[in-house]
Amino acid sequence: MIKQNNRKKYSGLRSQYPYFIYESFEWQDTGGSIGVRFDFNLAGSYHFHPVIRVLKRDFLATGLFHDRAMDTILFNLGMIELISYWKAACPPKVIIRPFHLDSNRTEWWKKLYFNGLGEFFYLNGLRPRPDDFLEIITETDRQPVKLQRSFSDGYIIPVGGGKDSAVSLEVLKGKQMHPMVINPLPPMFETIGHAGMTAGDTVIIERDIDPLLLDLNDRGFLNGHTPFSALVAMMGVLAAALTGYRNIALSNESSANEATVAAGGINHQYSKSWEFEKDFRWYTGQCLSDDIRYFSLLRPLNELRIASLFAGMPQYFHAVRSCNVAGADNAWCGRCPKCLFAFIILSPFIDKQTLTLMFGKNMLGDRELTGILDQMTGFTAEKPFDCVGTIGETKAALDLLIRRYHGREMPALLGHYHTKTNGQEMSQVDVAGMLKAFNTEHFLNPEEENRLRSLLHD
Repeated sequence: MIKQNNRKKYSGLRSQYPYFIYESFEWQDTGGSIGVRFDFNLAGSYHFHPVIRVLKRDFLATGLFHDRAMDTILFNLGMIELISYWKAACPPKVIIRPFHLDSNRTEWWKKLYFNGLGEFFYLNGLRPRPDDFLEIITETDRQPVKLQRSFSDGYIIPVGGGKDSAVSLEVLKGKQMHPMVINPLPPMFETIGHAGMTAGDTVIIERDIDPLLLDLNDRGFLNGHTPFSALVAMMGVLAAALTGYRNIALSNESSANEATVAAGGINHQYSKSWEFEKDFRWYTGQCLSDDIRYFSLLRPLNELRIASLFAGMPQYFHAVRSCNVAGADNAWCGRCPKCLFAFIILSPFIDKQTLTLMFGKNMLGDRELTGILDQMTGFTAEKPFDCVGTIGETKAALDLLIRRYHGREMPALLGHYHTKTNGQEMSQVDVAGMLKAFNTEHFLNPEEENRLRSLLHD
């Protein structure tokens, strides 16, 4: 019934608010930061003004904001910010006024909007078609300009506070690098500190959502997940431009390619996927810079291999926090899918006592999490809508754990899974193969691949 009502709401909102306008953007030097404000409006009825701020650092060439090519980067940041505001009513037309978009670029944005909002459409019970859900119209002939500047082979490394970015920092240790954080939290700086850097070495970006959007959400407008990692990608381009470091090294693994809802191809992690990585590299080269290089350093690895690497980096154990529920409180909530997956995938490689200290409890003993475990192991039609690994990776980690018990009583979740599989879990996945896997679909150069392989000891 809720989804049926949302379909009616969707149709009604699209009729009542038939267009969305990207009016303009402007930047301002506020002394300690460069602030960028975007101006959107929903059919003339609601006006949104989200803001991002880049904190000033000596290593940032903030004078570049006077370069017209920087306007192109800021404009594209606004194109991604727009998604969060467009989805409130899903108007059939988006009118773009700052820059012209040709047909290829327009189609690129439509693909990102459609796939990046796949979870939003699915959970709201909406059934848009990719060919007619959105028309993008540009009302100017002003052409975007590519950035022309000299670059070094340094790295921008987005740090979210989880294990993956910690591994990337270690893989690239000794290279020129600047971490990048968005709306920083303590785990991000703790991770950066253990890598031998400080907040003073970090590109810090603050992002403010217009409170009007939150008000519309409370008033019953449409709401849901947006492709945040696409925003991270575009902010990485901004950071690369300001630092002169050409490489943007993400920490997205091969596992991000697996659909959350297999039947519909809906992927919570679409903007972390190999498909998006390829698309974004194309867009960067076509529209932003011939020299900026976007790629994921951990793309060759599955979550099991990343966990085994992280287990050899104990300095980060009590620094990382990637829980979306309690991360702002510098904690793991111990109840969500992300916490449970992280605990499970690390369990074969880090001892139970250490993990219990890290997470605040032994999550494998919590019977209330059996429903989440069933989702993560393929006993339901959907995986959890969170950044968790593949069904096969979760099964492989559980298999490795179960082998240790040899008839002894298992923790509640292991016992539950053992019963669900009728004791046949070891035939479910190729654990040995997963522990040696190295995906060849990646954009690492030979040096980067050698650095990664040297840590794996293959």
